[in-house]
Amino acid sequence: MKDRKISFGVNIDENLVKELDMIVDNSEYLQVSRSEVVEAILTAYFKSDIDHEKKARELIIRKRKGKL
Repeated sequence: MKDRKISFGVNIDENLVKELDMIVDNSEYLQVSRSEVVEAILTAYFKSDIDHEKKARELIIRKRKGKL
């Protein structure tokens, strides 16, 4: 049985939107949406064998320091 989908708003950097749109445009044959791409990226991230909380903190700190 599929998990229930929940919709929520997210604000992201304009450059990330451009990258996301490029993936969507380059995947036209899949008729993929932004939401589906974001969900695929998050699924891959959370299924990886890393400490997700630690990695999220590291990425947030790097982003805030302008190093990401």
